[in-house]
Parts: sequence; structure tokens; C-alpha cells
Amino acid sequence: MFSVLYYLFTLLQVSFWFVVSIIVLIVTYPFDKSRRWVHECSRCICTILYGVPPFVRRTIDGLENIEKGKPYVMVLNHQSGFDIFAAYKIPLNFRWVSKREVFKVPFMGWLLPIHGDIPIERGNASAAMAKVIRDGKLWLSRGASVAIFPEGTRSKTGEINRFKAGAFNLAAEAKVDVLPIVMTGTNEMIKGWKVNWRNRVAIRVMPAVKADVVAATDTKELMQQVRESMVAELANLRAEIAAEKK
Repeated sequence: MFSVLYYLFTLLQVSFWFVVSIIVLIVTYPFDKSRRWVHECSRCICTILYGVPPFVRRTIDGLENIEKGKPYVMVLNHQSGFDIFAAYKIPLNFRWVSKREVFKVPFMGWLLPIHGDIPIERGNASAAMAKVIRDGKLWLSRGASVAIFPEGTRSKTGEINRFKAGAFNLAAEAKVDVLPIVMTGTNEMIKGWKVNWRNRVAIRVMPAVKADVVAATDTKELMQQVRESMVAELANLRAEIAAEKK
């Protein structure tokens, strides 16, 4: 019963913020090319989504690894659709790269073009790569970060799969840092169709790979290095959470 009410409440508040986001975009468009204020609307949605259930926790550490005012190519592990909502805890103004099908989801998907997110056709790798580079460089030039799941799809096991090159090619082309981020617990937010009212989502921001290192490192080697560091850090994060429960 409570889960159904939660879904209805979520639908209502997303609908409300959908309208607010359109108004904010119209009002701020002439002077806010990075769409920071529209991004703050999305952050409000996710704060409410995680804040209403009294025992759901969303924590973050590693914020010292973020340099204020600096745009990044953010790379995150992907376990669940809730990864997207959880990531708004990260204090950066960012645009998502997402498959075009997500943009068709009622209300939530309709918010994505308002937010400025980048749709790609996963069936056409070369076209997808070109769009990520073109649109990603545009947003980065405006001071916004670009968030990408380098695995390309959700992990069914919760472990980090092989990476695709798009995020790393974008960082090299745009001459910006790569910011690795790991999270855990998002795949446990919903059990069947019921909300897990005691869910814990933990996010860890890792040290950035500097732009000069990105430029000087072979893309495949860089992908492997970043993936290995994220695998190790995700294991550390999960071990720390398990130790807290003892």
C-alpha cells in the first residue's frame, strides 16, 4: 500500500517539476547557457524522491576530489535506473548521455531534453560517438559536466562490465579531466514492485584523471586503468558498508 502511494506521489511531483522546469528554462535561457537552474529542478526531484521515505539513505563521500567550477567527463558504474536519481547528490551541474528510448518515457523522459541531456542511437556506434563528442564538447564549453555510463548498459550482476570508449574520447577531444564515480545500493531500491524502505545508496567520488594524463595515455589503456580503479574502489565501498552493519 505504501509503495503504491509512493509511486503516485512520485508521479505527481515529477509532473509538477516538469512544468516548473519548462518555466525555468524559458526564464533563464538568455543568461544560463549551462542550464544550471534547470539542473537544480532535477536535483529537487531526486532530493524529494530519496528524502520522503524516512529510512532511505543516500550518502556521498570524496567531495574533496571535485574542483569547484570545473567541468568534467563523469564516468559512473551502472546497476539500475535509480543510478540516475542517486547521482543528483553529486554537487556538479551535468548533462546525461542516454539511449534515445529513455527520452520516450512519460514525464521523466520528457524532462531529459529540457535538462539538455544527450540522446544517442545505440544501434549506430559511429553516429553515437560523433554525437557524444559534438554535443558533449558543447556542454563542456559552457561549463557543464557530462555524465556517462561507460559500460553502455546496466550490469546484471552488480559488478562493473567492460567499458566503451565514448567518455574517454570526449575527455581527450575536449581536454578535460575524467572523474570516476562509484555507487552501490541503487539496484536494491525496488524489490519486485515494492519500495525497499530501508535502502542505503552510497556514492564515492574518486580522484580525477587529469586532462594531460588523458591526452598522453592510449584510450584503451586509459579505459582499463580507470575501470580497474573503479572495480577496486567499489569493492572497498561495499566492504565499508558491510562493516558498518556488523
